[in-house]
Amino acid sequence: MLKHKYKQAKNKATQISDICQYYLYDLFKREDLFKSVEKYCMFVGYTRSGHSLVGSLLDAHPNIIIGHELNALKLFEQGVNCQKIYYLLLQNSRRKANVGRKETGYSYQVSHQSQGKFQTIKVIGDKRGSATNLIIRTNPKILNVLPDRLDVPIKFIHVVRNPYDNITTMIARKKADLEYGINSYFTKCKTVAYLKTQIEPQDILDIRQESLIDDPKAILSQLCGFLDVEINQKYLDDCASIVFKSPKKTRFTYQWDERAIDLVKSQIDQYNFLQGYSYDD
Repeated sequence: MLKHKYKQAKNKATQISDICQYYLYDLFKREDLFKSVEKYCMFVGYTRSGHSLVGSLLDAHPNIIIGHELNALKLFEQGVNCQKIYYLLLQNSRRKANVGRKETGYSYQVSHQSQGKFQTIKVIGDKRGSATNLIIRTNPKILNVLPDRLDVPIKFIHVVRNPYDNITTMIARKKADLEYGINSYFTKCKTVAYLKTQIEPQDILDIRQESLIDDPKAILSQLCGFLDVEINQKYLDDCASIVFKSPKKTRFTYQWDERAIDLVKSQIDQYNFLQGYSYDD
C-alpha cells in the first residue's frame, strides 16, 4: 500500500513538473529549435513488450529525441500547441536522462551517447505505446487530425514480444488474473490491426523484442533507416552493450493451463504480426 501511494505521489509530482515546463515554454522558447524536425515518432502496442528499451536506444541518437511516457497524444487530443508538446518532450527526455533512464527496476542508460541531448533534432516523439493504443481505440478520428497538426510525416513503431511472455509480465505487474491479461492484450492487438488499415504500410514498423535481443545492431539499424537518420558504429556498439543477453521467458513462471494456451494460440493465428510465436518456442 505504501509503495502504491509513493508511486502515485511521484507520478503527481512528475505531472506538476510537466505543467510547469508547459508554461515555461512561453518564457524560454526558441523559434528555431524544432525547425529541423522531419518526422514525428509514435509507439503503439502493449505494456511490458520492450518499448522502454527501444525508446531509450533511439533517444541516444544525436538526431532523435524520444520522451518517456509524456502521453503526448493526449496533449495533441486536448489541442495543445505542437511546439509546446515538442518542448515538453525535450524536457522529459532530459529529465529521464538525468536519472539514468530508469524504469521498473532497469536502467536503460546508454553511456557516451546523446540521451537527453541532441546535435540537430530530426525526429521527435514519445514512448507511450499502451496509452496511445487506448486513445486510438476510443478516439480513432485523432488519426485524421494529427497529420495536419504536426505537418511532418508520422512514423509508428510497434514492438511485439511472445504473447505468452507479454501477458504473463502484464498480469504480474498489475496483480491481475490470466483472463484479464489475455483480453487486454488482444484488445490492443485489434487496435494495432485497425491502425494498420488507416495508414500507409511504410509508416509503421513491427519490431520483435526477441530479434532485437538476438541482433541489436541489425534491428537498431533497421529502426534508424525507418526514421531516416544516419548511424555510426560507435552508436550501435554503445546501444548494443545495454541490451539483455537473452529474452525473459516469463510464461514459465506462471501456471498456464491448456485452455488458456489454446485460447492465446487461436488469437495469435488472427494477426500476421504475431505469426510464429508459440508457448513452447
